[in-house]
Amino acid sequence: MTYAYPSSRKQVLQGLDFHIGKGEIFGFLGPSGAGKSTTQNVLIGKLRRYGGSVRVFGREIRSVGSDYYERIGVAFEFPHFYSRFTALENLNHFRSLYRCRTADPMQLLEQVGLREAAHMKVEQFSKGMKMRLNYCRSVLNDPDLLFLDEPTSGLDPTHADMLKRLILARRASGTTVLLTTHNMQVAEQLCDRVAFIADGEIKLIDTPRNLKLRGGERKVRVEYEQGNKRLTEDFQLEGIGANERFLSLIRSHRIVTMHTLEASLEDIFMTAAGRKLV
Repeated sequence: MTYAYPSSRKQVLQGLDFHIGKGEIFGFLGPSGAGKSTTQNVLIGKLRRYGGSVRVFGREIRSVGSDYYERIGVAFEFPHFYSRFTALENLNHFRSLYRCRTADPMQLLEQVGLREAAHMKVEQFSKGMKMRLNYCRSVLNDPDLLFLDEPTSGLDPTHADMLKRLILARRASGTTVLLTTHNMQVAEQLCDRVAFIADGEIKLIDTPRNLKLRGGERKVRVEYEQGNKRLTEDFQLEGIGANERFLSLIRSHRIVTMHTLEASLEDIFMTAAGRKLV
């Protein structure tokens, strides 16, 4: 897949090639301007003048009609609602646009902790409340494919954790999720596979675990106390059970921390793309 905006000769997407399995949470990770949102806009049918082939549900996106939108849900990072409508009025309006059966808006609001705010005008909502309402709107039609753009942006840790659990529950029920983010922690917690994208190109695709193992060192770092000092030593994983220095250390000193030196997803991205996630 390639794409260039009409006002520019430069290709924003430069030959992306990937597939997403049914019931998978697939993450597109990268900094602002990398091509994540453009990719999402192609996949939802908003941008149709792309190069190559893009098929969803076995159909070329260029040829899909209104029935396609009965099967997908979309939550953009910056949600737009009718600010003078209440949360419930907004959801009832959006559900009226579907021909398929839709979920009970009050049940969705309860899931995200907004039941008590159902009759509050959206102009009174905080960003976090709007993001939770945005999720409700995206799943009104119980979509087979759900697009989420920075779904935890603006959420406090409690509500972010709640939303992550709801997304995982969707996956467990068979929904396919495409998540675009530059938040590596969110990607690691949610995604079955991730694609690192930079400058319109996919640099790596794999599971978060495989990427971290591939990019890390096969060592264990031990932090321990010696008198009034805290010291660290690294040990190779191979043969560590017979390493006398390691065994002596853990027997004779108070261990503060001990962990393998796996790379973080951000470390791997910076190595692959040569730039930071900003």
